[in-house]
Amino acid sequence: MPLRPLRILSILAGAVVLGLCWNGLSSRGFALTQNAYIQEGDVQVDAPEARTRLDQGALFLDARPVAFYEMSHIPGALPLPEDDFDRAFMKLEPRLRSSFDIVVYCSGFGCEASHLVARRLKERGIPAVVLAEGWPAWTDAGYPVKEGPRP
Repeated sequence: MPLRPLRILSILAGAVVLGLCWNGLSSRGFALTQNAYIQEGDVQVDAPEARTRLDQGALFLDARPVAFYEMSHIPGALPLPEDDFDRAFMKLEPRLRSSFDIVVYCSGFGCEASHLVARRLKERGIPAVVLAEGWPAWTDAGYPVKEGPRP
């Protein structure tokens, strides 16, 4: 005997309601009103604020893989890929420790690399903020980009 559409919809609706209730009541649930990658202590800036900081001399770090950096990046940004953090950090450490305003970005929504890099910098005593929505926020705003391996 085939299931009727109304029956299927009521089962699906019940599953959604139960799932949302569990998520809200569980200590392991996801915050549905914000980015799941943001943790307490993370600081984000939007694209206009990031542009202002760039114009005032902030250091930008690209947390994407180096190949993405070389295709296109924010002018003046240095590559600090999350997937090769320790090696890249050793090269950049003197510059990072002398910078007072650091902005980290990655590939945008669904990319956790900028948050991970900012946290790892913070663990080493170097404060950094994250560009909210990363690279797409920058390019969608029409801000300048640069191609190639040099900042």
